[in-house]
Amino acid sequence: MASQDSIIASQEPKMISQEPKTTSQEPKTTSQEPKMISQEPTVTSQEPTATSQEPKMISQGSKSASQEPNTSSQEPVTTSSSNPSSKYSNRVVLKTILEPSDRWREFVDERVVVGGWVKSSKEVNKEPAVSEPQQQTTEAPNVSPGHKDGRCVEIFQSRIPIFRSIAKIFGGGGSSHPVREKPEPAVPEPPRPSVAYLLVSDGSSVASLQVVVDSSIAPLSQLLPIGTCILVEGVLKEPSMQAKHSIELKVEQILHIGKVEQDRYPLSKKRLPLEALRDCSHFRPRTTTVASVTRISSALTFATQTFFHDKGFLYVQVPIITTTDGEGFSEKFQVTTVLGKDGKQNNTGGVSLEVVKAAVIQKSNLVEELKRSESNREALASAIQDLRKTNQLASQLEAKEKLKSGPSMKADKPSFYGDFFSQQTYLTVSGLFHLESYACALGNVFSFGPRFRADRKESANRISEMWMVEVQMAFSQLEDAMNCADEYFKFLCKWILKNCSEDMKFVSKRIDKSSSYRLESMISSSIEKISYMEALKKVAVKFEINQEWGIALTPEHLSYLAEDVYRKPVIIYNYPKELKPFYVRLNDDGKTAAAFDMVVPKAGTIITGSQSEERIDMLNKTIEELRLPREQYEWYLDLRRHGTVEHSGFSLGFDLMVLFTTGLPDVRDVIPFPRSRGKANN
Repeated sequence: MASQDSIIASQEPKMISQEPKTTSQEPKTTSQEPKMISQEPTVTSQEPTATSQEPKMISQGSKSASQEPNTSSQEPVTTSSSNPSSKYSNRVVLKTILEPSDRWREFVDERVVVGGWVKSSKEVNKEPAVSEPQQQTTEAPNVSPGHKDGRCVEIFQSRIPIFRSIAKIFGGGGSSHPVREKPEPAVPEPPRPSVAYLLVSDGSSVASLQVVVDSSIAPLSQLLPIGTCILVEGVLKEPSMQAKHSIELKVEQILHIGKVEQDRYPLSKKRLPLEALRDCSHFRPRTTTVASVTRISSALTFATQTFFHDKGFLYVQVPIITTTDGEGFSEKFQVTTVLGKDGKQNNTGGVSLEVVKAAVIQKSNLVEELKRSESNREALASAIQDLRKTNQLASQLEAKEKLKSGPSMKADKPSFYGDFFSQQTYLTVSGLFHLESYACALGNVFSFGPRFRADRKESANRISEMWMVEVQMAFSQLEDAMNCADEYFKFLCKWILKNCSEDMKFVSKRIDKSSSYRLESMISSSIEKISYMEALKKVAVKFEINQEWGIALTPEHLSYLAEDVYRKPVIIYNYPKELKPFYVRLNDDGKTAAAFDMVVPKAGTIITGSQSEERIDMLNKTIEELRLPREQYEWYLDLRRHGTVEHSGFSLGFDLMVLFTTGLPDVRDVIPFPRSRGKANN
């Protein structure tokens, strides 16, 4: 206790010395610099204790001791129960301080550790402190003789260069040899004290925290570049002057600095267009726009899990690699491992039988040579293994040649020798088939994951890899799937408005002014359900097309219905069977399929659903009519052979839902790492 008292006592004069300066500068409240001058003694008093955290805590105790004499000096550190430290680090997440907008009052005078990335910065020079002797010269009666002597010495020293110049002119004129004058060593001027004002974001909220760093604590040149990562400790204070920010952090210690190579860092102070950000997708989350979109996307993910969990659905993970085409004629990505590093096919791809036989002879000679030398047993074993594989390849090619030259002219099945899988495999287009198998055992299930299409005709709403929420419900029909889709969609809209208010304010201000209103209107409006023929009649008048059965409704037609005709979500059902996948249940009229599309303003078709065909004879007939490879669907037909049941479901384009919520024009701006034709940079 004695050591602590001494420390406290040593700091008290410094704190008292601040008071005269503060009172003398009160009339100049319109200038920021005098207030910075008043900070200077405080910063310098902290420098000796910067290496230790304990003196800082004790100095806080000295402030509170004046108010509560009986309180221990370490109580200010422990009494704060509102310090919102992160559970897995000692830093404070900025959202807990900055959201909601008036919560910051709870944390004034709190000591915290915060970390984040610099979004903008400004350095302000301090006005040099006026020395006390100069202040006293204005009051003649109080000036002592000793002070006058000091001024004379200073004046004489400042005039020495003038005296030397005069002596050179008058005293050195007659000399024939000029005397070289020794240059006086240049004394470097000390850097002017300054303060850095940094706007720091850690990605947890739209708002940023203003962080104030004095040049005596760290070199400000390391902190100012945009994108610098910092971890700092300090005290939260109200700004000394009225400013945009309600609270700021007065830094007392720098814990980490992640520097930035400014000439290579793609982000800058000015706002970059979204198209330019796509080329540096690994840095996009540091922008306010993409960070907000990501938080909204995360909220939609959690809302999805919450909705289906509360409704009694089970979550099922479906495979990404599959042997089944989920739609029959979709563009699929083939999965193979027989491509070499140069992109050319290994093993059987493009290799003739003659070349393989020549390789067999060459490898056999190498094996015999290694056997005779007996110098390297490891090399011999490797050569024997290589020869064995080459012989197997030669045997396979010989068998293939015999099949081609035989009487049967049937199409050869593709060979998968050397490939990872023994049959043709693809990246999944849809997980509904696999989800059906679990629905026919567990009731109501859902899945959430990436789906892939090798469609070269991409658009603002469709690229190669997109995430889908897929649902299957046993003992349900088409109307049940429609009702579930409607309720789920409205639940997502409500969740965003309730849990992402700050992000939606930013979206409404920066991206789409009508975004929040659009979500509210989706919640309050009842969904419109119309048949395919009704929809066709309405768009035929507008777009002057024939009302011919089987015409596909384009995205432009659907947007017209949702945005101009009904101005709310629209469900279109009972499509012609030719326009829907083969597994959709055929209605009793024999012409229409039990399928629907949900169309919403701004985003178009966001949900597609159907009732699956549970009758094996009808499904067999469709497969035969379309000449689909039956062997791919045998396991799917088994679900109809053994314990079939009516079931329906739907798929929601998750990325399209984010697009609809934010009002952004292109789906590539809401997907973290978009994959489109010719674009897969990381």
